[in-house]
Amino acid sequence: MSKTLAAIVGGAAGVVALVGIVIFLIWFCLSHRMSVSRTSETGSSEPSQGGRQLGVELSIREARRFEMEELSLATKSFSDKNLIGIGKFGEVYKGLLNDGMLVAIKKRTGVPSPEFVDEVRYLSPIQHRNLVTLLGYCQENNLQFLIYEYVPSGSVSSHLYGPSQVSDGKLEFKLRLSIALGAAKGLAHLHSQSPRLLHKDFKTANVLVDENFIAKVADAGLRNFLGRGDVAGPSSQVTADEIFLAPEVKEFRRFSDKSDIFSFGVFLLELLRGREATESPSLDSSQNLVEWVQSTQDYSVFSSIIDQRLGTSFTAEGMEEFIQLIVRCIEPSSERRPAMSYVVMELDRILEKEMSLTTVMGEGTPTVTLGSQLFRASK
Repeated sequence: MSKTLAAIVGGAAGVVALVGIVIFLIWFCLSHRMSVSRTSETGSSEPSQGGRQLGVELSIREARRFEMEELSLATKSFSDKNLIGIGKFGEVYKGLLNDGMLVAIKKRTGVPSPEFVDEVRYLSPIQHRNLVTLLGYCQENNLQFLIYEYVPSGSVSSHLYGPSQVSDGKLEFKLRLSIALGAAKGLAHLHSQSPRLLHKDFKTANVLVDENFIAKVADAGLRNFLGRGDVAGPSSQVTADEIFLAPEVKEFRRFSDKSDIFSFGVFLLELLRGREATESPSLDSSQNLVEWVQSTQDYSVFSSIIDQRLGTSFTAEGMEEFIQLIVRCIEPSSERRPAMSYVVMELDRILEKEMSLTTVMGEGTPTVTLGSQLFRASK
């Protein structure tokens, strides 16, 4: 009798232990799936709270600390031949690392600080197909460096109105839509972070394109490294950048996701016009392009500001919807601007429709109403 009882008790204990192990394994798998990486292709994932405030590393990849000797070798002692620009952070050099990787190296004078490293460690894990990746940093000899992936084809601004501007129709409407959609996805990914990450310096010059003209948003969070008055670069550049600032930023320095969207709207406007938004739409206008759009109620006159290099490579319907989205993004009232997720959805829809209604990108003519007939009927 005692042997039977012992067998029953032993069997029950085994079952309880087995159930406990199964419950533990289920809990472990669920908790593992719920931990979300900051790396995303769609921008839909949202990381758990923490980040800089709690000093918690959320990265799947540690920000690399470079040695100054390596950076000096990569840029041939920071040769002028490797200097590719000057931005808000400072000089920008093209470099070739020992492992054969091309990088963009931003350099400025600055006393080493733990805050600088913390900011790099916060930004570095935020990766996306449409964001320029921050690879690492260096602090030596009262110099600070930020090392980014190198994007070979330069900025969208250089292709639109810079020295390397395209005049042969390569940047036709569908390609501009594709660039806009990629940049929107990158910005939407920043806004999806928890806590939300604002760009604060979105502009056409900060949208780069690779060899396949895939858009990558650069300098995300770079303003976090700068003091209020700590802005490098030519004064003409600083003045040109002002056009991208939302009214609430200019007046109150109030940054938000909606101020990023205003900046994105100005970027879309430059894609449409093919020129800087600081310019007037016509010789007899004293307004810049943003002011002109904000004050124009008659959509039939918008055809006068479309980049002539676009020719007839677009449909009237697609162009009209694109302009309507621009108008919504640059609303003076931040409350009336759409969310970035909506902008992504709209650009995706417009591009898909444009692709289905026209012939292969870069060749042929539209199969529906030509762009030259845009807005002939007054609204």
